[in-house]
Amino acid sequence: MTNAYSKINEQDITRLTEIVGADFVIQDEASLRDYAHDETEDIMCLPEVIVKPNSTKEVSKIMAYAHNRRLPVTARGAGSGLAGGAIPALGGIVLSLERMNRIVNIDMDNLQVQTEPGVITEVLQNAVKEKGLFYPPDPASSGWCFIGGNVATNSGGPRALKYGVVKDYVLNLEVVLASGEVIETGAQTLKNSTGYNLTQLMVGSEGTLGVVTQITLKLIPLPKYNLLMLVPFSSAKMACAAVSAIFQAGITPSALEFMERSAIDWAIKYIGHVNFKIEDSVGAHLLIEVDGNYLETLYQDCEVITEVVEKFGADNVLFADNDDQKRELWKLRKNVGHAVKLNSIYKEEDTVVPRAQLPELLDGVKSIGEKYNFTSVCYGHAGDGNLHVNILKGDMSDEDWNNKLHEGIAELFHYVKQLGGTISGEHGIGLVQKRYMNIVFSPIELKLMAAIKNSFDPHHILNPQKIFPEV
Repeated sequence: MTNAYSKINEQDITRLTEIVGADFVIQDEASLRDYAHDETEDIMCLPEVIVKPNSTKEVSKIMAYAHNRRLPVTARGAGSGLAGGAIPALGGIVLSLERMNRIVNIDMDNLQVQTEPGVITEVLQNAVKEKGLFYPPDPASSGWCFIGGNVATNSGGPRALKYGVVKDYVLNLEVVLASGEVIETGAQTLKNSTGYNLTQLMVGSEGTLGVVTQITLKLIPLPKYNLLMLVPFSSAKMACAAVSAIFQAGITPSALEFMERSAIDWAIKYIGHVNFKIEDSVGAHLLIEVDGNYLETLYQDCEVITEVVEKFGADNVLFADNDDQKRELWKLRKNVGHAVKLNSIYKEEDTVVPRAQLPELLDGVKSIGEKYNFTSVCYGHAGDGNLHVNILKGDMSDEDWNNKLHEGIAELFHYVKQLGGTISGEHGIGLVQKRYMNIVFSPIELKLMAAIKNSFDPHHILNPQKIFPEV
């Protein structure tokens, strides 16, 4: 479907300034370039103006005006996304929610928190932790990403395998629609069987259906203890094979992360050093955490895990003895993506399969890489089958990188689908993955999604050119 969009003019700037004030309507070139990209590769699309509202009322007025004028609007959090979701593909307005950064209320009686979308995820986690509560979703960028962006992409992170992803914690959303109307999608209740589930429809919709301006999240009591083990394997495939066996042994870790040797080496190079030795024979590591309220039980879990991984060739399991060692190990894992990005031309794929199929997926990644002449760095949330595949340009020619690589990615995604998986576990589709949506969805499924988009946003002004090529 073709949509006619308007360009920003002086009257538009005047009206936007009336709504939010002159200090928060920004058009200088340096700022436009800052908001033209997220963490996705090297893609840039310049907005025409950046607008920074401070309330739901201001967002509503902006959207109503943009709706009437047919101005494209791209809602933006911290810009930490990896699928181009916050890139203003058609220019227009970047609606930055960074000023809406208040934690509205922590409800100790009902174990809930109401928050605005511009709160940094780690800030929210620490605020509830101080009260003995726990918000488990923990993306690698938690130190700077916004909770609103996490809702937009249904983020997960390491602890998703035990505790679930963002969708499992969202109870209610305040949303400004494309027309400027304001709705609530749910209720402050743990159970809700009242009509269609608009809350879950919004979670993961990447700003294409509405602008989230307030979020109600459920919380859980903070576990008292956690133990962390770093398990080396000579074979990356055997490390992947051990994952399913741990669950079959009756243990559900709070985190179970996979890093092949190249991922470990890149991260150490980026960090500078680590206070433990990695033998030359190590081909991969599993980083395994268990948590709970009884240390004796956790030690027993670790004994069972050790017995399991030894059957898959694990050697010299390292236990983190203190909080400093735990932080060092998590720092190593969380910085793999940054390390690769800063040192190589790359593309990151966010594949996910049933966990028992991880060894087959890893084999497939490597064999497809050989076929298309790319190398890859693989790591990710092995416990829930989520493998991040960083494809490095290496010796590929510019011609192959720009024009042929997508054939290899498509072949990988077809293989992921064959294994019972899908093409994004937590990063979303955004701008860069939309060309592959027909691999995992039939025409009728895509048509139904497009119909939902049309219902919420008939002029397609909200985050246009995302998820579906035709919208």
